Amino acid sequence: MQVAATRKIVVLGTGGTIAGTSSVAGASVGYTAAQIGVRQLLAAVPGLAQAAGGVLEAEQVAQIDSKDMDADVWARLAQRCAAHLADPAVAGIVVTHGTDTLEETAWLLHELLDAAKPVVLTCAMRPATALVPDGPQNLLDAVTLAADPSARGVLVVAAGVVHGAREVGKVHPLRLDAFASGDGGPLGWVEAGQVRWAHGRAPLAQPPSHAALLPALGATAWPRVEIVTSHAGADGALVDWLVEKGARGIVAAATGNGTLHKALEAALARAVAAGVAVRVALRCPQGRMLDVYDAPWQGADGLSPVKARISLMLELMRSP
Repeated sequence: MQVAATRKIVVLGTGGTIAGTSSVAGASVGYTAAQIGVRQLLAAVPGLAQAAGGVLEAEQVAQIDSKDMDADVWARLAQRCAAHLADPAVAGIVVTHGTDTLEETAWLLHELLDAAKPVVLTCAMRPATALVPDGPQNLLDAVTLAADPSARGVLVVAAGVVHGAREVGKVHPLRLDAFASGDGGPLGWVEAGQVRWAHGRAPLAQPPSHAALLPALGATAWPRVEIVTSHAGADGALVDWLVEKGARGIVAAATGNGTLHKALEAALARAVAAGVAVRVALRCPQGRMLDVYDAPWQGADGLSPVKARISLMLELMRSP
């Protein structure tokens, strides 16, 4: 008789404010991120094992302030997620992360992982030593979401709100509900230990665009892709410099409905002529620009500039 594998929720720690501490008792600012290990974080939250409905397994992938997130950590994290997703005993994954680049990591994992199971990123706006830290509740909500049989794909939960990887963005530097999903709105909520989906059912998992890159991700050089902003008085000099320094891609954060200062537009055209891939995204935090016509570059398919940069890097890695 075959015995069923034990159901597991795996928590991967990367540091961030959720693991931060302050030398000033109860302080919510002026702390140092990434000081507490993921196992210590789990031990401090009552009810996690019950929310997981099985075994909780912890693994420290990195211990950094997420403002310092880099390609090496991304590669390790994506590959560890993929390994755990392939384990039949794993029901879901939670990633503890800093808030500053959480939306970028969420989109990267969305683009790389075949996530028929949930991969849930969570975070905190206050350190673990704050008078009223938000990390423990966010972690409990993340485990609850990862254990929900209807959940799938790369998700973010913070302040009780569930967001999708494409839409989520950090919109406030201090408040606890620092994340929003723009026009798309949240996917759902975690309320009193239960997941409530915004439209009555969980969204379908989207197939990854770049899963083929995963096996060699840590050994493959990441192409240099930079972001430039269109603004009053832009002159395009930065674009010319990036081309000279070997950038393979440039994302332009445009004004209005994808408009660019004429000097910047001319510089981007020179970049395209030199073989540099250019994408145009919006500075506007809400809405989506209309399709780009009669231009030597493509729009960003509704992605924010930072997410457009990730997609372009992955595209370029597939076509060296």
